[in-house]
Amino acid sequence: MSGSQRSVMLHFLGGTETVTGSRFLVDGPSARVLVDCGLFQGLKELRLRNWERFPIDAATIDAVVLTHAHVDHSAYLPALVRQGFSGRVFATAGTEALCRIVLPDTGHLQEEEAAYANRRGYSKHAPAQALFTSADAEDALGHFAVVEFDVPVDVVPGIRATWRPAGHILGAATIALEIDSTPKRTALFSGDLGRPHHPILRAPAPPVAADAIVIESTYGNRSHDEPASLEAFTAALRRTADRGGMAVIPAFAVDRTEVILFHLRQLIRAGRVPPLPVYVDSPMALAALGVYRDAMRAGSAEVRPQAAEVGDPFDPGVLHEVHDIEHSKALNDVRGPGVIISASGMATGGRVLHHLLHRLPDERNTVILPGYQAQGTRGRTLLDGASAVKLLGRYVPVRAEIVSALGFSVHADQGELLEWLRRAPRPPEMTFIVHGEPSASAALQQTVTASLQWPAVTPRYMESVRID
Repeated sequence: MSGSQRSVMLHFLGGTETVTGSRFLVDGPSARVLVDCGLFQGLKELRLRNWERFPIDAATIDAVVLTHAHVDHSAYLPALVRQGFSGRVFATAGTEALCRIVLPDTGHLQEEEAAYANRRGYSKHAPAQALFTSADAEDALGHFAVVEFDVPVDVVPGIRATWRPAGHILGAATIALEIDSTPKRTALFSGDLGRPHHPILRAPAPPVAADAIVIESTYGNRSHDEPASLEAFTAALRRTADRGGMAVIPAFAVDRTEVILFHLRQLIRAGRVPPLPVYVDSPMALAALGVYRDAMRAGSAEVRPQAAEVGDPFDPGVLHEVHDIEHSKALNDVRGPGVIISASGMATGGRVLHHLLHRLPDERNTVILPGYQAQGTRGRTLLDGASAVKLLGRYVPVRAEIVSALGFSVHADQGELLEWLRRAPRPPEMTFIVHGEPSASAALQQTVTASLQWPAVTPRYMESVRID
């Protein structure tokens, strides 16, 4: 079959029936482009997919385009390169800067966890191994090419990409792929859409005209009640301080930590929360914090100008930046009241596990969950009211107070997703609902069909469809 006769195919290699592992392959007449390359997280059956060989020969992928730097959208790249991918990875400056933090840190974290499992002997594998190493991550970073917002780029012959601000995290973008086929096709990928009123970043840019739209649905079945979440957060901090306890906040290292620090600063300055020492214990989060501060100093167009009008918006007053492991361990002996912010955001790994191990058994303490908790994660287990949770090979009793503050999410909710779609210049021929648990994706699919009168489907894992 000649190149001009080939169909344009869209392969859903991840990010379907789950909120993680976003990987969408556009197979055009003359080239293959992978949109996002994320890790699966949560349920064991999903995490095991990370260890499987990539379902498409990595050497046949011509380019990767990234919507943003979160682990579930970017962190499989080192494994893809190790399997033979040799093309370029296109990303905005913010995404590239954050990936230079996220990818090596993720590799290092996996090396540490494998070493800890081997020392303690609780892994089912002998020896436990890392999925990829920090050296693998550095190899992957050598493939990056930086692009500008709103400037079309020929990422491969026959496929042109344009990135527009998504308002989710620094550097986050929607990506429109224009495919030279007969007829020409445009596929628009939302990545993770931010919220219109993110405290730091500007609102997402409206969608462009597209024949197919692939949109996330993390919160496709709910609305954020930000005032209620902020009040729950405030009240939990006050209760914890009154008990002399420590508030442990598992937070995503990129953007969620910044948003929490921003709100803590406002609450303390307003007198709604007593002045509390705040410990940020995550090298990745601290490095990302530096990227955000640099963007503010440089007057980045992604940042709301008013966010930096009050000096450092991320300093709540007494901020302790914990970089090395010795100081992290020393936090176990620090008495409350105080706040510990540590990654990972769903308590799937990282230093927060050690803090939960030491703080969960004490009823004076509080664990505040400020974002989405996927099925199969420890965060979800805590949110669902477990009396004990397995941490680092042992079960730990849960006596600490558990508080949900989902309004801190930087994902658009159902109404915001729908409003973003409504701003499209014309209806697409098909809307693909991805990156959500089945109930959330189904709810958004039904809402798009009923409210916009657009055709919409929720694709299955490994499904392939024609979009020509």
